[in-house]
Amino acid sequence: MIELRDLTKIYHVNGVPTVVADHINACFPTGLSVALLGRNGAGKSSLLRMIAGTMAPSSGQILSRGTISWPVGFAGSFHGDLTGMQNVRFIARIYGVDSDALVEFVEDFAELGQHFRLPFRTYSAGMRSRLAFGASMGIRFDTYLVDEVTSVGDAAFRVKSEAVFMERMRQSGAIVVSHSMPLLRRICQAGAVLEGGQLTWHDDIEDAITHHEANMRAPLPKKAG
Repeated sequence: MIELRDLTKIYHVNGVPTVVADHINACFPTGLSVALLGRNGAGKSSLLRMIAGTMAPSSGQILSRGTISWPVGFAGSFHGDLTGMQNVRFIARIYGVDSDALVEFVEDFAELGQHFRLPFRTYSAGMRSRLAFGASMGIRFDTYLVDEVTSVGDAAFRVKSEAVFMERMRQSGAIVVSHSMPLLRRICQAGAVLEGGQLTWHDDIEDAITHHEANMRAPLPKKAG
């Protein structure tokens, strides 16, 4: 379970405050795959990073039971001068998993070829996402945080990514950000819509998508602050 208590996040750009989370109270149940929907810039990625612990909220709390992945596809914590393999071994040590087993899984899954043994700084954006996704899927978490990663790569790679993700969902939950409504319908049961700093929960994914699409047809809300 992941619980948000009075969660607030405010950015200041050129002295102007922008609120992306405005005293949010919500609970993401264990073992459920939840779509996180919202406009571009609504704060979905920021919310994922706060849940992951890689970004601090302005105020409020995030309480959790069980293990939580970093945002899958986010490679900001990888060291540029280390190879893909060295980065994966470092992750294995941090999370206390078998490093050889994780390296074998990621090398096979990410399909990076010789680049797996080259410095991470030489990777394209797609290669970085594939490495990060592979490392995440190679470790068992109670909740996976997913940010558009299944859109990376060619059609065959996307099919493989979704298959691995669905296999993990047999024993875990997820919070998923994606612009693909068909994908969210396939992999999510519930949804939460982020709009104007407020998060609205829907027990049914179809209700969440309907809410989100209505928001997209409406004018942008006035910025809080």
